[in-house]
Amino acid sequence: MESVLGYHDAKALLAWQIELGATEAIGDTAVNRYELPEKSAKPATAPPAPTAPTAAPVVDPVAAATSAAANAGSLEGLKDALAAFPHCDLKRGARNLVFSDGTPGARVMIIGEAPGRDEDREGRPFVGRAGQLLDRMFAAIGLGRAPKRPEDGIYITNVLPWRPPQNRDPTADEIAMMRPFLARHVALANPDFVVLMGNISCDAGLEKRGITRLRGTWTTAFGKPALPMVHPAYLLRTPSAKREAWADLLSLQARLRGGA
Repeated sequence: MESVLGYHDAKALLAWQIELGATEAIGDTAVNRYELPEKSAKPATAPPAPTAPTAAPVVDPVAAATSAAANAGSLEGLKDALAAFPHCDLKRGARNLVFSDGTPGARVMIIGEAPGRDEDREGRPFVGRAGQLLDRMFAAIGLGRAPKRPEDGIYITNVLPWRPPQNRDPTADEIAMMRPFLARHVALANPDFVVLMGNISCDAGLEKRGITRLRGTWTTAFGKPALPMVHPAYLLRTPSAKREAWADLLSLQARLRGGA
């Protein structure tokens, strides 16, 4: 039978504990100071799945060029669209955008290949030795960049508006990328006749090469009557070809005068 602790006995025990140094009371249940407290159970959560990097959208440069060219309502607007076009790497290494020269609205539009060093420096097509020869060639049939009469003018551009490094030939991708701009250029300039100067120009306008075979034969490019001719740079290297170039100029003159 459990004994009952009386008041006086309890008081005496308490006084004895105080004398021993006890300073605070404890509960009826002993506390195990070595026992770790239980952690509250939390539902396990899976770590967040890694976020996949967002892939950059794939841009079709030809489609982008087609859209940009179609939105240009004037020659100046087309020049601005070319300057803002971000998908042609050639512009990063070029000094200037080479857009056009001569008389806008002229009956004859000459399409060259790509700017060289002189053209890149001045920002105009056909200004080097080949350009000087071109001016003499067309002056021989009464045409020029700054004529006295508007009907005697010529308007000049290139397939590419930026100089390729080391004057290399344009690639097929570069020609395809610039073709929509060139087609829009012809539509806005609206010449009566187009002269395709050299292989690259024939590639852009006819999707054919072989200028010595194509030259002198009238065809259609960008919806206009077109005459392929050898490039003046070729004539500088091969003076014997000037006789054929003269025949092509006379053929153009006959068309301008209303001949067949």
